Amino acid sequence: MESVGLEEALSQFEREAAGALKTVTAAARELKKVQAAAAVGDLRALRNGSDASARLTEQAAAAVRDLKGAWRFDEAAHFARGGFTKEVLALAGEEGVKAFESDERILSYPAIVQVVPAETSVMIDKKRERRVRPSVLVQMLKALQQRPPRFKAEGFLESLSSAYDLVVGGGGGSRTGRTVKLVDVYAVLTLMPGAARDYSKQEFARDLYLLDQSGIVTTRGGRTLSLPASALTRGSGQLRTVTRSGQAKVYAGIAFEEGPT
Repeated sequence: MESVGLEEALSQFEREAAGALKTVTAAARELKKVQAAAAVGDLRALRNGSDASARLTEQAAAAVRDLKGAWRFDEAAHFARGGFTKEVLALAGEEGVKAFESDERILSYPAIVQVVPAETSVMIDKKRERRVRPSVLVQMLKALQQRPPRFKAEGFLESLSSAYDLVVGGGGGSRTGRTVKLVDVYAVLTLMPGAARDYSKQEFARDLYLLDQSGIVTTRGGRTLSLPASALTRGSGQLRTVTRSGQAKVYAGIAFEEGPT
């Protein structure tokens, strides 16, 4: 099975399991007949049914033993070598689900999928998911794309404003209207140990896009956010995400203008 993908391997095994189940079901059905014959004292049916059920039970046991050894797909290698990611992206394309790979993650608005080879599982927005059949995962992503994202734009905007002040204050000078790198703002937001692991750059970029789409740009204090498309987008420190339509979106700079006094 190693020459095929996980989707095909699971499909083959599913068919084999269905065949084994059919044999087990036939044995169970015959045993029920024996039980019914004993309940009423139909001795002829009891003897005949016992022979038939013994034969079918042996066949069922053999089918289950064969099934146990039928799974020979090397899922660990498939995950570790990137085969799983490629398979999911290919199937997503066939199903019309917008998705692409960025920094070892699958971005599919609004979800971010991290493949965890060591556990042959994935993390969808920090939630562990062990149902990794590619067709099933793609349908999950499709369903997520059809739901409104859970996102608190106002709270995120206030956090950005506070982090921006720390970055601008560290550089000296006026805070008004200066454009700074978003990666520096991200660094402030993830200062605590382990914070960058719990809140990745991909998630930060996704949240920037959600904020961008919300149209909410004014803080409680009256400052106005801008995400300028400047020369910063041509340098290092870019943040990439995927839009609702599946296009790549790049963010690099951020500024806050003071409101009228």
